[in-house]
Amino acid sequence: MRIVVYLLVTAISAGVTFGLAVVTWKLSSRYRLYPKIRERDVHTRPTPRLGGVAMFLGMAVAFGVASLLPDFAIVFSEPGKVLGLAGAALIIVLIGVADDIWDLDWLTKLAGQIIAAGLIAWQGIQVSTLPIGGQTIVSPYVSLIITVFAVVLVMNAINFIDGLDGLVAGVALIANGVFFVYTYLLQAQAQTEYFNLASLTTAVLIGACIGFLPVNFHPAKLFMGDAGALLTGLLMAASAILVTGQVTSDFVTRPDQFTASLVPGFIPILLPFAVLVVPLLDFGLAVTRRLRAGKSPFTADRKHLHHRLLDMGHSHLHAVLIFYGWTLVVSLGCLAYMFMPWYMATLLIAAGLVILTIITLSPLSRRKALEAVAQSGTETPADVARFDGLDAASEEETLEHS
Repeated sequence: MRIVVYLLVTAISAGVTFGLAVVTWKLSSRYRLYPKIRERDVHTRPTPRLGGVAMFLGMAVAFGVASLLPDFAIVFSEPGKVLGLAGAALIIVLIGVADDIWDLDWLTKLAGQIIAAGLIAWQGIQVSTLPIGGQTIVSPYVSLIITVFAVVLVMNAINFIDGLDGLVAGVALIANGVFFVYTYLLQAQAQTEYFNLASLTTAVLIGACIGFLPVNFHPAKLFMGDAGALLTGLLMAASAILVTGQVTSDFVTRPDQFTASLVPGFIPILLPFAVLVVPLLDFGLAVTRRLRAGKSPFTADRKHLHHRLLDMGHSHLHAVLIFYGWTLVVSLGCLAYMFMPWYMATLLIAAGLVILTIITLSPLSRRKALEAVAQSGTETPADVARFDGLDAASEEETLEHS
C-alpha cells in the first residue's frame, strides 16, 4: 500500500497544477501577460509564460497534504531539508517569473540560481558521499562547491531544451518516472526508508508535469517559462543528490542484493546522468559552441538540438517525440542493468539507439533520395510533388519556428 500514498500526492499535484494552469492561461490571455515573440522563439503567436507558477503552487499543495499524512512523518521530521528545498524553489520561481516578464540579464539569473543551490546545500541536501567504494568528501567546502555546481548545471540544462511545446514537461515526466521506479526498488532492496524526501519530491514533480502537459502540448496554450524549467531542474537535481546519499558503502560493496552484476553499484551515479542525457548534451554543445564564438555561454541562439531537428525537416510534434524517445531508451536502458545481465542491457540500449538514430536522420535520407532522382532526370510528377512538399514543409517549419 506504500505506492498508493505516493500516487495520492502525485494525483493532488497533477490536479491542482492543471486547474491553476488553466486559470493562469485564461488570466494571462485576458490581461495580455505575455512577452513579445523573440527571434529565437519557435512559436508564431504570443503565448503566456507563467505556467511555472501553476506548477510551483500545485507542488506546494501536494507537499502540504503530504505533511499531514502519517506515512510521511519521517520526511518532515527533518524540516530543515524540506524548508531549504521550498525556499530554493521559491527563489527560482521568482527569478524565473521576473525573467519571463522583464527578460533579465544572464548574470542576474545565474546569481539567483547559485543562491538557491547554496540554500539547499546549506540545509543538508548536498553531495557528501559518492557510491564508489563509499568515498566521502571530507571538506565541507568541496561538498558545497560540487553541490552548487551540479544543481546549477542541471537547472540550466533543463532550461536550455525548453524550446518546443511539451518538451520539458514530457522529458521530465519520463525521466522522473524512471527515477522514481529506481528509488522505490532501492528502498525495497537496500532496505532504506520507503518514505523519504527524494521519492516524495520526484512523485510530486511527476504530478506537476502530468497536470501541466494538457495545456502545454502542441499547440501550447501556456508555457512553463524559465520559472517552470528552472524549478524542474532544481527538483530533479535535489532528488538525485538525496538518493545518492542513501546508498551506503556497505550496499555498494555488496551489489549482489540486486543481482550478480557489478553494474548496479554504479547506478546511483549513472542513472541521474542517463535521465538527463538529452538536456546535458544540448547544454554541453551550446556552451562549447558559444565559447568558441567568443560569446557568453548563456547567450541565446537558435542552434539547440530541437532547432536542428526542425531544420532537418521534422515537424514540431515529431521533434518532441524524438526527444521523448531518446530519454526513454537511455533511462530505461540504464535501469535495465538492475534486472538483467549487463550484456543484455547493453544490447537493449544499443538496439534502441540504432532505431532512434534512423528515425532522427530519416528526413535527410528522404531528401537525398529525392535529390538523386531529380539529378538523374527520371523523376515522375509524384517525385516532384514529394520533393516540393518536403522542401516546402521544411521551409514552413523554419519560418514558423524562427
